[in-house]
Amino acid sequence: MRLRVTYVPMRILILSLMLAACGTQEPKVEEPVSIYKAPSDVAAPPADAVRTESGLAYKVLKAGTGTEHPSATTEVEVHYTGWQTDGTMFDSSHKRSKSIKFALNRVIAGWTEGVQLMVAGEKTRFWIPEELAYKGRPGSPSGMLVFDVELVSLVPSLSNRFPAPDDVAAPPVDALRTASGLAYKVIKAGTGAVHPEASSRVQVQYTGWQTDGKTFDSSYKRGRPATFPLNAVIPGWTEGVQLMVTGETTRFWIPEEIAYKGKTGRPSGMLVFDIELLEIQ
Repeated sequence: MRLRVTYVPMRILILSLMLAACGTQEPKVEEPVSIYKAPSDVAAPPADAVRTESGLAYKVLKAGTGTEHPSATTEVEVHYTGWQTDGTMFDSSHKRSKSIKFALNRVIAGWTEGVQLMVAGEKTRFWIPEELAYKGRPGSPSGMLVFDVELVSLVPSLSNRFPAPDDVAAPPVDALRTASGLAYKVIKAGTGAVHPEASSRVQVQYTGWQTDGKTFDSSYKRGRPATFPLNAVIPGWTEGVQLMVTGETTRFWIPEEIAYKGKTGRPSGMLVFDIELLEIQ
């Protein structure tokens, strides 16, 4: 995620913290920015502000009720307002009457560092030096930026929402194995009688884990099944789903050589999937 800047002609600068991939449009600005008056200490951090080695300064405005701090990769839900040091407000989630969610490693460095210092329910003011903000990038807010950030919640990780099964580290002794090295075990018997072919289009629900128990993907997080042709996915899926019938749920242990083969940016090592075959199209 990058903090993306959009200019509204003759109005105000809107800073979007949301992923461009989300496909959301910037809301129309209807209220004057004067209702979001800059704090009296917007020009510079006050003497009682805490400073970190990076140059970030902050001051807790309201104590939180949580006990857990987010990590650099945690997805968080926040409300915020941002000003430049001359008092110009350039963005606020409150204008959209909606909090936003993002992973902390996908925003400016000052946010990544600062929000990790917070707990849920806390409201903190941050003075973020330009080198931890937009670094003089043309078209972005310049100089030191000041944000009031309220950490609404830490969004549960995929691993918390979809925990790994007990046998995720290795196939159990009762798992079946194929010549390719694929191992599998039927978790729930199906009601269908037809197996898909390699070129079949299928609809499935699934969750995937690495052998250390980390959940890296799940169709359930998107709230809808996944649909695709079997010859357009990793070989372990192409082979494994052909063994299934409609209504069946099967756990697969897929060796790396028939998964992502060490491809950069992809889950590494053997992968484990629970797959429910909903439909053969």
